[in-house]
Amino acid sequence: MKLQTLIFAAEKNSYEHIATSHEFIFSQLTAQNSQLKNHTSDILNQTSHMGLQAGIVGLPNVGKSTLFNAVSNSAKAQASNYRFCTIDPNVGLVDVPDPRLNKLAELVKPNRIVPTQIEIVDIAGLVRGASKGEGLGNKFLANIREVDAIVHVIRCFEDENILRDEGAINPVGDKDIIDTELQLKDLESVEKKLQRTEKLLRTADVKVKAEYEVLKKCYEHLEKGKNIRELDLSKEDKTAIADLFLLTDKPVLYVANVDEPAMHTGNKYSDALKAAVAAENAQVIVMNNSIEQQIAEIENDEDRQMFMEEYKMTEPALDKLIHAAYKLLNLQTYFTAGVQEVRAWTIHQGWKAPQAASVIHTDFEKGFIKAEVIGYNDFIQYGSEAACREVGKLRIEGKEYVVKDGDVMHFRFNV
Repeated sequence: MKLQTLIFAAEKNSYEHIATSHEFIFSQLTAQNSQLKNHTSDILNQTSHMGLQAGIVGLPNVGKSTLFNAVSNSAKAQASNYRFCTIDPNVGLVDVPDPRLNKLAELVKPNRIVPTQIEIVDIAGLVRGASKGEGLGNKFLANIREVDAIVHVIRCFEDENILRDEGAINPVGDKDIIDTELQLKDLESVEKKLQRTEKLLRTADVKVKAEYEVLKKCYEHLEKGKNIRELDLSKEDKTAIADLFLLTDKPVLYVANVDEPAMHTGNKYSDALKAAVAAENAQVIVMNNSIEQQIAEIENDEDRQMFMEEYKMTEPALDKLIHAAYKLLNLQTYFTAGVQEVRAWTIHQGWKAPQAASVIHTDFEKGFIKAEVIGYNDFIQYGSEAACREVGKLRIEGKEYVVKDGDVMHFRFNV
């Protein structure tokens, strides 16, 4: 029996095969449907998920692992006052806060709610000379080579009880130390590929020559102590260095870890950091990592709210950090909403419907037919898929449709 076209919808009549998100409910019309169920099981097991992975970097004892403890709901780093307490990378997941998800769930009343998540990689504190192996630096740098973004934690508080190798508090100097180590590591990677490419120049291949010029430009830029992301390379130029996963080409968020009195206003240290990164067009999140960790450890919603009110907080600073990371990486969210689940999915801005479908499963992209789309505001206004369909707010979109942030979608596809 050939697998029929699957029609994705929250509620359709019993003659259709129904699917919500990546959980499927198939009509059992004949005994041959057992084969269909086996195929469905395979799809469920292969379901893919696209999330954001961010690597936390910083000098020792700046509050990196405290931040990691705060954002991670699946792993805890031992926040210890010791230079190399985090030797192997700690990896944790944090839900991406999105109030729209809960509002949809209030209307749909699903069996479960599934937010999208960010993967956080915490590595040991880098030290001066890390690119040459100091403090196991090469190992640590390798651990963040494939992350999507870097969260650079910088100490902006004074505390004589917390060790500091570099002397007086100097956030700009700390930033420069980390920048230098990342640049030196990138320089090493670019130099190796430059040497390999140089040997191929005699082939007279136009592509090889173009790649060589890009690598040479990157090498000279790094030698001047500058980051690759400041080069403003074209999309074509970036293909020459894509396989190197250069650290200084990654977008950066700065976290100014301040003391409690400065958590709302910042201080002279966080102000100096903001001034230093102004030319990079990079965002600085001012927060007290210790307070954020305490908020994250409170399980009761009411207790958490009371704790935040005590510190005059309307939301955890971590939420701002996660939202800033989304903006930094040009990410957006669409939703699937049905009785089985209401779920958030992360995609890149500008993705078309088939690409968006692929984050649920690659088969959705390969066999894409069309998408049923309801704007988030329309769904909230009219209260259900059926009501939106009745007033003409449910649209059928094809392969060229560019998904908008907040779209509520179901996909039709052929296997």
